[in-house]
Amino acid sequence: MFTSTRSQARGASAVVTFVTPSERQRVDALTNGRCVAVHRENLEQVLRDLRTNRVSAVIVSVSRYQQQYAPSVARMVREFPQVPAVALLTASETRTPAALLSLGEHGVRTLVDARDPAGWRTLRTLVSSEAPRDIEALAISTLRQDLDGASASSVRFFDTLFTVPRSMTTVQQLARHIGVVPTTLMSRFLRHGVPTPKRYLAAARLVRAAHLLENPGFSITQVAFLMEYSSPQSFSRHVTGILQVGAAEFRRRYTGESMLQAMRSSLVLPYLEQLRHFDPFASPPQWLSRPGSDVESELVSTNAAD
Repeated sequence: MFTSTRSQARGASAVVTFVTPSERQRVDALTNGRCVAVHRENLEQVLRDLRTNRVSAVIVSVSRYQQQYAPSVARMVREFPQVPAVALLTASETRTPAALLSLGEHGVRTLVDARDPAGWRTLRTLVSSEAPRDIEALAISTLRQDLDGASASSVRFFDTLFTVPRSMTTVQQLARHIGVVPTTLMSRFLRHGVPTPKRYLAAARLVRAAHLLENPGFSITQVAFLMEYSSPQSFSRHVTGILQVGAAEFRRRYTGESMLQAMRSSLVLPYLEQLRHFDPFASPPQWLSRPGSDVESELVSTNAAD
């Protein structure tokens, strides 16, 4: 079974399946150690998982698919267009052509023909690699291009913003994750004239949130909890404080990619020269890291979730 929404948001994503018992065994073997495979007995359960957990792909068996499932499949594809839906073909039956036609008509665009061993290798690649629309992978790739020639330490910081768990909501947590004293991290940004790590972390979280909200099946409340905000109100305050728009307008105005562009235009591109010569993990002078300094005071009040 899946864990709760907030617990699942902390962990790895899952592949949810509606497949036959024999296909389950093969899928389990493919996903072992890569992600969580969750098998469901009906498509309503699959839809519930999509609304409440982090799902990277849905696999629907052609052998299990019946025409009466068409409305659920259409709804799944319509409400969660960012989650790849894969039709899995492992046997040829009289009804196979009709099932394949129906799945395609209702929005399933990827077919894996596993009647040949090469098909299982294809499926392994699909469930093991980053999805083509994965916003974290896109952000990392785009920011690395922006920071071409920058120090490895600077690139590492921006990579980290999009690889840490969604539950990492504060600069204190981020600093501990990368093994740096929080005041040290803060002081380096202040001394080099670049925006604070709080602003970078907050923007990265909004990129992820905007990407989730591209799926009509997610409510703002669900995304707030998936992103580990303390409440939908906290999420709304966070959006308003950064972008001066409410959560509903944020959803209408931004996709994951456009929010990434907003982050780049305000926090990255204007500071390229500084960032290319920036080592955010270097130790600051002792006078900047002593208790009671302005850096420490600002850090104590920093909470990217609120």
